[in-house]
Amino acid sequence: MPSPATVVDSTVLRGWAATGRDALEAAREEIDELNVYPVPDGDTGTNLHLTVEAAALTLSDLPEDAAPAETLATLARGALLGARGNSGVILSQVLRGLADSATKYAGELGAVSWAAALTRGAEAAYAAVGEPEEGTMLTVLREAAAAATAGASDGGQLTDVVRAAAVEAAAALARTPEQLEVLRLAGVVDAGGRGVCVLLDALVAVVTGEALPVPIAKSTAVTNEPSQPRNEARQVRRVPRDGPSYEVMYLLDAPEKSIAELRSSLAELGDSLVVVGGEPTWNVHVHVNDVGAAIEAGVEAGRPHRIRVTNFRDAALAGSAALPAEGRGVVSVVAGDGLGALFEAAGATVVRGGPGRRASTSEMLAGVRAAQRRDVIMLPNDADSLGVAEIAAAQARDEGLRAAVIPTRASVQALAALAAHDPDRRFEDDVIAMTAAAGNCRHGGVTVASRAAVTMAGICQVGDVLGIVDGDFAVIGSDLETVANTVVDRMLGSGGELVTVVTGLDTDPALAKTVVAHVRATRPEVDTVVYDGGQPRYPLLIGVE
Repeated sequence: MPSPATVVDSTVLRGWAATGRDALEAAREEIDELNVYPVPDGDTGTNLHLTVEAAALTLSDLPEDAAPAETLATLARGALLGARGNSGVILSQVLRGLADSATKYAGELGAVSWAAALTRGAEAAYAAVGEPEEGTMLTVLREAAAAATAGASDGGQLTDVVRAAAVEAAAALARTPEQLEVLRLAGVVDAGGRGVCVLLDALVAVVTGEALPVPIAKSTAVTNEPSQPRNEARQVRRVPRDGPSYEVMYLLDAPEKSIAELRSSLAELGDSLVVVGGEPTWNVHVHVNDVGAAIEAGVEAGRPHRIRVTNFRDAALAGSAALPAEGRGVVSVVAGDGLGALFEAAGATVVRGGPGRRASTSEMLAGVRAAQRRDVIMLPNDADSLGVAEIAAAQARDEGLRAAVIPTRASVQALAALAAHDPDRRFEDDVIAMTAAAGNCRHGGVTVASRAAVTMAGICQVGDVLGIVDGDFAVIGSDLETVANTVVDRMLGSGGELVTVVTGLDTDPALAKTVVAHVRATRPEVDTVVYDGGQPRYPLLIGVE
């Protein structure tokens, strides 16, 4: 067995990247299975593995003797461009925090400096999330960093510090069901937190030379049985459909310590908040109604420059840009061949993605470039990919493009947005029209449970048919047609003029015909349209406008 490492240098970091990548690949299915969703959409393990794989690949062009700070910065950049899903975005920010901390130390990182870097990484992870929630990978990261700091403060060597972080991460992971009710009811621990444990175990293996623990799925489950869910509705922060009126973007020269307060101030002012980068320069993006307050928050934090303000509603606002001669493109993430053909026929550039295979930052950015337009509107079509899309848009803006993200959470919302798209409008007006169209489209669907789980509609068993309304499971039944009709009825309960039905891979065409017949019989004033989407896992996607 090789001698334990006494410092974190480039060799250790390269070993960690390779070992962490392989360990996540081995644990991928285990972590994916921890997802509390009753259909196989859980891909946290897959997202983390692919994000680390993308980061590790970037080291091939880096000199073997590069400084730890440079190696970490390269890993962070690779993870950012390869990030998939929220977990991948968060991990990229952890690496960014490690890199930022490493720049404060000359040469290699010892026990104290590595513990400080872990703390900075955990802080960066929290800062990357608009509304942090305990019982997630954020909690596991923070507790691991605190244990590392305590170990270093007691005079521990690097081996002691990395072991302390891994041990406490496992303990924090075991506590996550006590912090998140949905985990307790499902009888599992947090999937992202489990991924953090795998990476910290990989670091222990690299530093100490010891073998990695073998992933065992059952070891990550808690012992209590799922119980009946509470009756109260889940608390979800919803953005008003009309949205803020202005998009504010600027570069900010500011110290690290001022960014947390800046994020807090901007979060209170609006939505679509993205603050990325590192000391001394940050890239700030937010949608607000009070432009002055958003810029003033930047002034209080540091020195904002290259300020750009886009008024979504007032065509006369100074500073708004006319449509460039190159025209405007739309980039859409799709989960099926039929949907891909549909969006391409409408003129959109397609990026493959969807549950189980989220599109990465670099793939979305490649889609933006492939559109070959200076103005690009992005449709992520998945709540877990919104953050990835925003980062890709920020990267595109750094390249001189004008990019906006419509927060579509389902393909049917993207279809509604695309129907409202008018390339002859001013860019800002088109973004507003498409955002409004997407927001006015309720989205639902029908799928089949692959596991027993607790849902908003009750406890489902394997094989149950599940009806989804606006992202929540609202119906549990045994028959596809009955559940589909019930979903449509509920979605039309608050009104509607058009029902869009998108059939999935290998779906019997009779299912869509039954739904259309039901709508015509019960709501003859409502129009219907059917598309062959070819998406996996969901026999039907349903939209109501």
